[in-house]
Amino acid sequence: MTNTAVPEFQHRTVLLDEAVDALAIAGARADGIYVDGTFGRGGHSRLLLSRLGANGRLVAFDKDPQAIATAQTIEDPRFTIVHDSFATMAAAFAERGIGQVDGVLLDLGISSPQVDDAARGFSFRNDGPLDMRMDTTRGISAVEWLATESEQTLEKVIRDYGEERFAFQIAKAIVARRAVEPISSTRQLAGIVAGAVKTREKGKDPATRTFQAIRIYINQELEDLQAGLKQAYDALAPGGIMAVISFHSLEDRIVKRFLAERANVPQPDRRLPIRAVDLPQPEVKLLAKIKPSDREVDDNPRARSAVMRVAMRLPGTTSRHERPA
Repeated sequence: MTNTAVPEFQHRTVLLDEAVDALAIAGARADGIYVDGTFGRGGHSRLLLSRLGANGRLVAFDKDPQAIATAQTIEDPRFTIVHDSFATMAAAFAERGIGQVDGVLLDLGISSPQVDDAARGFSFRNDGPLDMRMDTTRGISAVEWLATESEQTLEKVIRDYGEERFAFQIAKAIVARRAVEPISSTRQLAGIVAGAVKTREKGKDPATRTFQAIRIYINQELEDLQAGLKQAYDALAPGGIMAVISFHSLEDRIVKRFLAERANVPQPDRRLPIRAVDLPQPEVKLLAKIKPSDREVDDNPRARSAVMRVAMRLPGTTSRHERPA
């Protein structure tokens, strides 16, 4: 008899304790409303639920149908899972009657099961179909995109989202190969990139940056991040805390800039006759920048590039970004 069971891929949550600790769920805050922007396989969500009081509430988001299936096994009346990007949280909150939240955790990393399952097409290490969609129920796959996109756009995406200096050569090679045969597998694409990249970084596969770029583009990850940060901040109650875990420089720059704009408020000329109480006030306080410990990186090498930024929305301030022009 053939075994048709779906293989179980393990996921190790990065900065598990540090991220949940950062939200300061204790005392009256234990009965607040919290958000896990990327459920993944539920590591952060389960620990968050263990910290919540009886009246606390956790709303989690994920685009991946497999993550949603895992989330639906959690039987806890305090828990809600939303099958969509965290960039839709404003609409999700409105639909559920949620005005403000006490804490938001955004873990921007791709989960290990997504990488390890060759059928998802995220990894160049295991041959599989070139899909790369977080949500396999909607949008175009990497196969479809690579088959039709212009050479100029391919180059721009690989250069901008992959920070790949050989983007021109890679885009040219992709267009040349697809004129001969469809590019439909991860092994094919990795081979094309390897042939176009003249030098490689020590210890890094030449396809790493190109696969990252295509994944980010296909899933609109940076657009989702920018929209999600704003919606999360707008919903954050005074004294509420936001923690964001990034895994590459493109994400971290967006997060750092977003928080810095609200923490470092431009001040008028000191010579102007303005009372201290009327000076522009910062909207957030930057609390921490945390990286995984050496021990965590040793145990889970995929954690090595992670960085978490934590900030608190200050009480008694009005966002300059929310005021009408």
